[in-house]
Amino acid sequence: MILLNFTHPLTPAQRAQIEALAGQPLDRIIDQAAQFDHGRPFAAQVAELVDRLELTPAQWQSEVLLVNPPALNFIAVTLLAELHGRMGYFPPVLRLRPVDGALLAHLRGRRDHPAAGRARRRAGPKAMRQEGPPCRRCT
Repeated sequence: MILLNFTHPLTPAQRAQIEALAGQPLDRIIDQAAQFDHGRPFAAQVAELVDRLELTPAQWQSEVLLVNPPALNFIAVTLLAELHGRMGYFPPVLRLRPVDGALLAHLRGRRDHPAAGRARRRAGPKAMRQEGPPCRRCT
């Protein structure tokens, strides 16, 4: 599994926790800091950022990729759109959250909660605003 890390470098403890949640080892970590110029369009900067990862088209389509997105929401959603275009699907996303002086990793994949998402969609707009179930690996 390749981790595309667009934030701060991960600690060995975080790496171990990610491997435990994913159920497989991290074969490679690509650190790519996302420092953007707010005076330029984000889409162009995201394309440049992703190009610097130097993955081949075959790797985008076949490798197991996990994404630790940048903290700024506008960059994160633009990045996910760019990755979807290259991969053909939304990649699993890593979420780090503070826990009493440490960071706890959560792994949210695109297939984690499909039934819950469909049920909220069918129930209507009010149900869609509700928080989804916790990640099955984190309960």
